[in-house]
Amino acid sequence: MTPTSTGVDVRLEGAALWLTLQRPEQYNALTGEMVAALTAELRGAQAREEVRVVVLTGAGRAFCAGADLGGQDAHDNYDGGSVDGANALVRAVLELDTPVVCGLNGVAAGVGVPLALACDLVVATASASLTLAFTGIGLMPDGGASALVVAAVGRARAMRLALLSERVGAEEAHAAGLVSHVAADADHAGVLAELVARLAAGPPLAQAATKRAVNAAALDGLEAAFARERAGQAVLLRTADAAEGMRAFAERRPPVFRGE
Repeated sequence: MTPTSTGVDVRLEGAALWLTLQRPEQYNALTGEMVAALTAELRGAQAREEVRVVVLTGAGRAFCAGADLGGQDAHDNYDGGSVDGANALVRAVLELDTPVVCGLNGVAAGVGVPLALACDLVVATASASLTLAFTGIGLMPDGGASALVVAAVGRARAMRLALLSERVGAEEAHAAGLVSHVAADADHAGVLAELVARLAAGPPLAQAATKRAVNAAALDGLEAAFARERAGQAVLLRTADAAEGMRAFAERRPPVFRGE
């Protein structure tokens, strides 16, 4: 691995480019630097002939806990630019011709969910889980989540996940269509490596054409979803409820929402 100050480790292993979120103590919560680094690596992979598959995973017990909201000034730091960054990252995953595999090694929360779902295949550990979590802090899903989740599970389940911020375990997520594979925790690395090897040995032109066709069929409303989420989040970020939600998150207490 090549450690960087961005919180993302990069390694090329054969024909596979591994991008590992490397903030395990913060459950790999995304900073602006991490988002920019991941986006740049994904865009750069398009021109690298030696890269036949990209793997996105996390260090430690979590895949990605979403945006970094741990500080007392989180409400000031999380803004429209943060939403734009998340949208650009998800778009980079989807627009890359090379297959992208998510090694879902633990919880995915907030924008970590659309980041995982944007990947072409998601290999989850049996102990992994997903939760949109946005309404728990007075916000709405972003990062294209409103389109990606609906495409995976339909409107009724998407409403349940988005409105109630429920946590969905790996087996339920697999049954619902949110993830493509589930492996026992002890077997996850082997299952992931085998799948990555299969994709790396596959026909790159056919894989690229397949990825474009499936995404066009399933996600033709994604750009409109990005725009709706960006507009809605811009309004919500100015509310007292969002400020209270982020304070409560940082203080580890239940929020008190007043519709203000």
